[in-house]
Amino acid sequence: METILEQQRRYHEERERLMDVMVKEMLTKKGLCPGPIGLAGPTCCLQSVQHRAGLRLCQCHLVFPPVTCPCTHSLRKEELSAISGPNEFAEFYNRLKQIKEFHRKHPNEICVPMSVEFEELLKARDNPSEEAQNLVEFTDEEGYGRYLDLHDCYLKYINLKSSEKLDYITYLSTFDQLFDIPKERKNAEYKRYLEMLLEYLQDYTDRVKPLLDQNELFGKIQTEFEKKWENSTFPGWPKETSSALTHAGAHLDLSAFSSWEELASLGLDRLKSALLALGLKCGGTLEERAQRLFSTKGKSLEALDPSLFAKNPKTKGSKRDTERNKDLAFLEAQIYEYVEVLGEQRHLTHENVQRKQARTGEEREEEEEEQISESESEDEENEIIYNPKNLPLGWDGKPIPYWLYKLHGLNINYNCEICGNYTYQGPKAFQRHFAEWRHAHGMRCLGIPNTAHFANVTQIEDAVSLWAKLKQQKASERWQPDTEEEYEDSSGNVVNKKTYEDLKRQGLL
Repeated sequence: METILEQQRRYHEERERLMDVMVKEMLTKKGLCPGPIGLAGPTCCLQSVQHRAGLRLCQCHLVFPPVTCPCTHSLRKEELSAISGPNEFAEFYNRLKQIKEFHRKHPNEICVPMSVEFEELLKARDNPSEEAQNLVEFTDEEGYGRYLDLHDCYLKYINLKSSEKLDYITYLSTFDQLFDIPKERKNAEYKRYLEMLLEYLQDYTDRVKPLLDQNELFGKIQTEFEKKWENSTFPGWPKETSSALTHAGAHLDLSAFSSWEELASLGLDRLKSALLALGLKCGGTLEERAQRLFSTKGKSLEALDPSLFAKNPKTKGSKRDTERNKDLAFLEAQIYEYVEVLGEQRHLTHENVQRKQARTGEEREEEEEEQISESESEDEENEIIYNPKNLPLGWDGKPIPYWLYKLHGLNINYNCEICGNYTYQGPKAFQRHFAEWRHAHGMRCLGIPNTAHFANVTQIEDAVSLWAKLKQQKASERWQPDTEEEYEDSSGNVVNKKTYEDLKRQGLL
């Protein structure tokens, strides 16, 4: 049985090997499923395997509390105490004895190393089966994940009650503008349409972007939606105003009336308006309305008899309607987010539908054949080019001929110490580099001007000695007034400045 430390080592090795395979998988050019889809499918499977290995490794390292895995905790504790105690050598020889005893009893036991499993995985990647190549399936309309296929959702939408009759290309531009649909049209049939549209977008996202964590996306949508719903800022669902019974009608000042008979003279309509403004019952005869309204004189609404207030028929179902509206709004919030995630595919779908509508059936078939041939040519171009002599690549991305390589002297390397031992191929590149930034920077670091005197000088020592010689030569050529400036004495003799000053100090002039 493997020890807990050996299990940890194995899980670490498995995670590192899986990471290496995923990197190679992402770097491999795929012929099928153009775009990132062919890469993301196998990578997603490998990522899930790595995630499971990581969970097992966390348990071994006690990242989770010991309560959740007491067995692992005790095994690790026993293992550490056994190998770190005073009898570690005895423990070592005891385990060695157990290993020898096991192999003596099972001489034909075969242990397959992990490297063999991953070698088979790489072979399966290089020679995939038909089932492995078709990990992701798309309809003809979806074009290997390039476009959306919303025809079923479109048919469902145009069959909704009171829905606008529009064509498919207009639907592609406006199917996410759910906030423009009136609330009165958002019924049970509309909810089924939203569920159908959301189910397709989720399934399409899972096929096109399998590396996207939809559970994390769902949590993000839910958090943002709850904030907007509480603040009544979610588009298409403004805050509901209170009941019309509390605001309809006009208030009436009862201080000017001393009896209900005087109120009765106002008529049925005015009394009804005043009762509605207070939220009271507005039915009955003229006398009953006047008496009911006069009974509120000098009283607050809280002090009135509850039987006088009108019953709101919407009170019972208001909570249920709010929950139903919230469910519909949350479906819309998810659709908004998925449309944003699939923005590129939606744009390409719109262009593709426009292009198809402007072409005949034969032209569409020719376009499909061209796309297939282009994908095959791309596969050929992406193949690794055979270049054993490491020749430079030409304009077509292929190595230049060897005779041309030698004609330009590219087989000769020139090393420049001033440029940090940078190597230049060919005399043309070597001569050109003296005027480039790398050589000029190296000369500037040496404190030497990059002039024509230092052409073809590549060694630092040569450049420094040449610069010292040039400075000495310039110093010798500089005009010296003590020896070169001439003076004339009183006798007309021409002497230099130094001799003249000496004679002058001695008083011989």
